[in-house]
Amino acid sequence: MSLKSERRGIHVDQSELLCKKGCGYYGNPAWQGFCSKCWREEYHKARQKQIQDDWELAERLQREEEEAYASSQSTQGAQSLTFSKFEEKKTNEKTRKVTTVKKFFSASSRTGAKKAEIHEAKAPSPSINRQVSIETDRASKEFIEFLKTYQKSGQDIYKQCKMFLEAMHHKRELSIEEQSECAQDFYQNVAEKLQTRWKVSPEKVEKAMDQIEKYIMTRLYKYVFCPETTDDEKKDLVVQKRIRALHWVTPQMLCVPVNEEIPEVSDMVVKAITDIIEMDSKRVPRDKLACITQCSKHIFNAIKITKNEPASADDFLPTLIYIVLKGNPPRLQSNIQYITRFCNPSRLMTGEDGYYFTNLCCAVAFIEKLDAQSLNLSQEDFDRYMSGQTSPKKQESENWSSDVCLGVKQMYKNLDLLSQLNERQERIVSEAKKLEKDLIDWTDGITKEVQDIVEKYPLEIKPKNQPLAAIDSENVENDKLPPPLQPQVYAG
Repeated sequence: MSLKSERRGIHVDQSELLCKKGCGYYGNPAWQGFCSKCWREEYHKARQKQIQDDWELAERLQREEEEAYASSQSTQGAQSLTFSKFEEKKTNEKTRKVTTVKKFFSASSRTGAKKAEIHEAKAPSPSINRQVSIETDRASKEFIEFLKTYQKSGQDIYKQCKMFLEAMHHKRELSIEEQSECAQDFYQNVAEKLQTRWKVSPEKVEKAMDQIEKYIMTRLYKYVFCPETTDDEKKDLVVQKRIRALHWVTPQMLCVPVNEEIPEVSDMVVKAITDIIEMDSKRVPRDKLACITQCSKHIFNAIKITKNEPASADDFLPTLIYIVLKGNPPRLQSNIQYITRFCNPSRLMTGEDGYYFTNLCCAVAFIEKLDAQSLNLSQEDFDRYMSGQTSPKKQESENWSSDVCLGVKQMYKNLDLLSQLNERQERIVSEAKKLEKDLIDWTDGITKEVQDIVEKYPLEIKPKNQPLAAIDSENVENDKLPPPLQPQVYAG
């Protein structure tokens, strides 16, 4: 699904939300744009091809191993072995080769086995029927009461669910994708039995599937939600960090047609954020979808109140992106993956739940790839906002309406002041580093010049000069000097 960013805002053609195979159902980015049904068909084709390739590889390896074994036996003098020993060795070799092929097609690899050991070690209980939570007990009672209206077929449904839970308990070492396939196969088989064998009406089939999903997923939730064998938690942290870095995005940048100054609209925005955050507290995929649907309805109401007309799909997606950025829902990717893997596929393929969920997936994909062009910003401004060097200019005090709280005005003034101080501090630090570098370069230059002068004009230390002798002292060198002048007295 390609996302388009236009000058008037974010726009996604409704055709892009549908399955790219053209079946008419809603697609999903997690299924590479396919709906649940088409994705399973493509997945099974790829899986069958992989199995066929693996069998061919296994047969080729087995032939090579047999040829190598026969060659080694001939070089080691196999004719000296007795018939009994030869048969015994042949049997052992055959058993070893069969074991090798079985390991080759084992559901869990060596790495998967290690992860399964860790998973089993951390599992609080080996039984799925003991130490259940209050919510699980309540779901069980509601499920049993619901099945009483189906009489004999209700007993069969309950047995099928119990058998499925026991089977899933023994398949925890499988990958989460394989467990998801088991759940989807179970949904499909039960729905077909309800329609064909037990002749249940379509309306009752939908209600029954909702109750079945609630019953089994309340028990499997702690094992299949954000499992350790996946990178769901890592993706959650990446998305959460990304949303935090985009805290500066304003409704105007996204062309969101919502005026939060209107009290009713502000209440709708708060309720939408509450619903999208509350999604993480639910255990059943259908309940998580209900939170997304309720959030979306609050968004449509907020747009309708602001524009005084029904909201369009082009208005909905930018507002949903804004709500996700403002709410920063916990474990967003894990919840999306959990719904994709274990929700009743009919809910994701059609209806308002499927439509709103597909839009949420598009919103998350847009946030992950959001850039300057998407927000109609220059790359320089986008980089400055992302680095925290500055933030978009807030409204000046004279532009505020008279009913706005003074504390809010002062808060925005303080934010502007902090932003300016941050810019000044960045400049001071930059200039200080530049000055430090200049001083270091100057010191190195002076030191080099002194060294060059010393090398060019080396210092020579001369011996100490002898002291000068007095003129009238006894000195051999002074013997040839004329006698000193004597004072003479003249009479006169």
